[in-house]
Amino acid sequence: MKVIIPTAGLGTRLRPHTYSKPKPLVSVAGKPVLGHILDTLTRFSIDEMIFITGYLGNQIADYVTSNYKIPTRFIEQTELKGQAHAVYLAREVVDGPTLILFVDTIFEADLSHLTEQDIDGAIFCKEVDDPRRFGVAFTKDGFITRLVEKPETDESKLAMIGLYYIRDIQWLMRAIEVLMLRNIQTKGEYFLTDALQLMVENGARFIAPTVDVWEDCGKPETVLQTNRYLLDHGRDHADPARLEGSIIVPPVYIDDTARVVNSIIGPYVSIAAGAVVKDSIIRDSIINRDAQIVSATLQSSLIGDHAVVLGDFRELNVGDSSEIRYGRSAH
Repeated sequence: MKVIIPTAGLGTRLRPHTYSKPKPLVSVAGKPVLGHILDTLTRFSIDEMIFITGYLGNQIADYVTSNYKIPTRFIEQTELKGQAHAVYLAREVVDGPTLILFVDTIFEADLSHLTEQDIDGAIFCKEVDDPRRFGVAFTKDGFITRLVEKPETDESKLAMIGLYYIRDIQWLMRAIEVLMLRNIQTKGEYFLTDALQLMVENGARFIAPTVDVWEDCGKPETVLQTNRYLLDHGRDHADPARLEGSIIVPPVYIDDTARVVNSIIGPYVSIAAGAVVKDSIIRDSIINRDAQIVSATLQSSLIGDHAVVLGDFRELNVGDSSEIRYGRSAH
């Protein structure tokens, strides 16, 4: 089986971090999102991974080839015309059973028996409270009857998580061709949902297996939520012998090359390689490579590579019945 992984999106909701790195390389729990996803995929038998790259795509190629011994291919998407167009760029190098995976999310799913089932594909889903910002699936008797991108109602709450198994990938490629010939677009882009719907209309038998774990990495607040989830589920790490006069409130991830001095760290903090944290209090935050945090109190923060945050300690002489406030007024 081959895997198509589109990575060309600009990741505008994660700026300023995605000005200098592609969204899949934003870190959670000590590793880029892409790394966590590839760790999951390498548990299965994969013949080749095809990455559709775009802005800063060389960083994707460098990361994958430096850290994983998997046959890979990189195809550049020079025009951002949407998900379906990105997948279509791999049409000449794929055939037969294929996975398509978007790298916005961390997931846990069983992929081991897909090829043994008498189906044309599987579109992995998770039930959500508000499905209107996702693509959703409608099912009957175990099979998908309709797919809708960003529905206006919550008639179906089965949101597609961005993981697809297609038994005959060339059937999908033909559906994308029809999509583009008919200029079927959603909000100005060619969506994979619309191409898959064309397959359903032509008799494709898709199932919609649900997953228990689906952690989004598309916005700062969801990146922090994913970091919390991973730290709670075995991705935590800290060597007490390397911490200088500091207190750790688990779970945290502190790289062995990071330096933490006279600080309180945690819970839910990730500190990457080469970072320095001194005289600070940090919780629910991600500190990236080679960043420096000195005399700061941080919460719910994302600090980029090589960034510097310098705080300030104060000396006070406060009389009776006084009131001191720092930051935003409570009134």
